[in-house]
Parts: sequence; C-alpha cells; structure tokens
Amino acid sequence: MEIHIGNRTAEVELVKKEGNKVSVLIDGQRWDVDIVMAENGSCSILNEGHSFNAELNRSDSGKEYEVTILSRSFDVDIIDNQKKYLRMKQSEEVVNQSAITAPMAGKVVSIPVNVGQELAQGDTAIVLEAMKMQSNLKVTAPCRIGEILVKEGDTIETNETLIKLETL
Repeated sequence: MEIHIGNRTAEVELVKKEGNKVSVLIDGQRWDVDIVMAENGSCSILNEGHSFNAELNRSDSGKEYEVTILSRSFDVDIIDNQKKYLRMKQSEEVVNQSAITAPMAGKVVSIPVNVGQELAQGDTAIVLEAMKMQSNLKVTAPCRIGEILVKEGDTIETNETLIKLETL
C-alpha cells in the first residue's frame, strides 16, 4: 500500500506481525518495531532501543490520520489497493484535454485508436489493466489522437503520459 505523509509517498508492505512485534518494508527497507496501542489513539513504538510516543487521530473516512509525534503533527493518508482502484475508476473518464495519463501503474491491454483519428466525448482511447481489473480510459471532449506513446503489452507507471491529444 502507499502511505502519503504530507508531500512524501512511501510504499509500505507488512512482512510479519506477531503480537506487538511488527516487521514492515518501507520503500524496500525493513523495520522491526514493537508497537503497543492504547484505546485513546495513543501508541508507544519501540525501535532499536529507542522509544517514541505517537497520537493518532483518525478521520471519519477511516484511512486518513493526523499523527502527532515529538510535538509535530503530520497528515497521513493510507492508499490501499481498494482506494487505488476506486481512484483509478473515478479517473477513467477524467482526461486532461492535451493528454491521457495513467491513473496508476499497470499494463496496456489495448489501444483501439490510431494517430489522427477523431474521437467523440466518451470514446475509449486506451484500455489498461491494474490489480487484475481492466479499465477503459475515455476522452471527455471531442479530440484527435496526436501521438501514441505506448504500445499494447507495455508496463506503465502512475501519471505516465500514454496518448497526446489535440482539441477539435
């Protein structure tokens, strides 16, 4: 899952959890910590002999927190696979008028358009697969395909420009 802390994005993976002992990978680096949670949202974290106390205030959505540690507060947003998928589905039809960009990392399944082809609002320009689900990225206004920057089978990254568009 992704965790956004202010402007920083970290990729976090739970490796193992046994009682209070937790092993996680954060951007590929392993951390073994001991975490004790209290009912009031406070927690105590022990890492390599150093103890930290943190206060977690959960938002109504349940995946956004305000974390206070050492008298500093941070906004933390947890982007799990479900939230990534929902964000991608919501942006399926959201296309910048000058380009179509990947809403998340995945694979190009098909490109049912050609350079120079004119599209009407709602036409599918490219089909992507992410997390074993296919999504049609559609144009939001009449346009012409200016340049196709990927091919079927390509692996793509989040926010990568896939197709350049020309407005009509």
